[in-house]
Amino acid sequence: MAKTPPLDARTLAWARGEFSRYYARAAVPAPERLDRREIALFPFAEANLMRRHTAARSVEELRRYLAAEIPRHVYYSSAYYRHPEAASMAAKEWFGADLIFDLDADHLRGAETLDYPGQLSLVKSRLIDLVDDFLVRDFGVSPRSTSFVFSGGRGYHVHVRDERFARLTSPERRELVDYILGTNIDPKRAVERASADVRSGRTVAVADEAEAAPLGRRGRGASTLRLAPPDAPGWRGRTTRALLALLARWEAEGAPKAASELIGWGADARKARRWAKFLVEEKRSERIRTTLALDVFGQESPEEFLELVVRRAAIEVQGETDAPVTTDIHRLIRLPGSLHGGTGFQVVPLSREAIDGFDPFASALLPDEGRRTTVELLADVRYPFPDGGLVGRVGETVKLATPRALFLVLRGEAALRP
Repeated sequence: MAKTPPLDARTLAWARGEFSRYYARAAVPAPERLDRREIALFPFAEANLMRRHTAARSVEELRRYLAAEIPRHVYYSSAYYRHPEAASMAAKEWFGADLIFDLDADHLRGAETLDYPGQLSLVKSRLIDLVDDFLVRDFGVSPRSTSFVFSGGRGYHVHVRDERFARLTSPERRELVDYILGTNIDPKRAVERASADVRSGRTVAVADEAEAAPLGRRGRGASTLRLAPPDAPGWRGRTTRALLALLARWEAEGAPKAASELIGWGADARKARRWAKFLVEEKRSERIRTTLALDVFGQESPEEFLELVVRRAAIEVQGETDAPVTTDIHRLIRLPGSLHGGTGFQVVPLSREAIDGFDPFASALLPDEGRRTTVELLADVRYPFPDGGLVGRVGETVKLATPRALFLVLRGEAALRP
């Protein structure tokens, strides 16, 4: 919630004026069932205190409220209440909530080494994975009941408005989060024993591992290990797809790279080089990818390799989401169409089709009306805005398009100058 650097009184007044220009004209859209939502905001003030327990009965009332209050941050409740303006949660009378997923760079693996544009690129790719792989494929959520929002900061929100989920309790929503995060998932379930009748040439997957004959036994009833089909539902198919992608990458990068990664994951160095040699140089990984059969290990049991590599592949496809946001049935979430007080970016509602090509630096920045503002840079900056980007060194005084100056000042990377 609202992580923004402090601003002095003069800068607060200037930024508030820029937000005022926006809210005086913006056609902020109304969330579904607006009259059942709580509205909350942070004002432009040196004391960063939230104002809560407000309701709007129509989109016109909401827009008048924003134009009058000029919030630095504004939120609405994911929950529906009979009395959203009531001062206590009990008096509000909760009767349902959207299912919300929040992907923010603060919580993504690998984001800590990236700059802000890189973080936005990473979080968008993880958003697409979450929506397509988990929500649509596994949970059966219809895209028609799902909306997407760029938060204006470092992430995206997914809103699921489906009556099947609206009444879920916090523990029930936690189960969905645990599934996405891969909590307590055994990735070795992606490995099946297949019973082979060598006289008929047929291979049949065995559902219960106990029914299969021991590894290496020949003749009728012999068994081998196979990967689950890539299109298998849930984590079985997801793990297979990740493992096949890993093998394809090793084929492209070569045996030394494969061996190095295996050693890094804890494999004995001699075994790692042997596995890399016959998988990559002898092209046995290509056979796994085309047949899913794991008998390429010959007399050597693949169990140790699978324990290491399948688990690692599963980690790579674990979903990511901010668990407290999803599990909180009273959550306040940023209002689409509002402005983010830490960037000046618009909080942009998106369709699924628009996500892939969405660029916050081109589409979330306030329009350039030809006004310019002089600022002193407090840090080195490099941002991919349209028309050549924005590059500067700490200590420089520059005159910028006002929306870009607002972005830097709100991020604490520039200060106003006369």
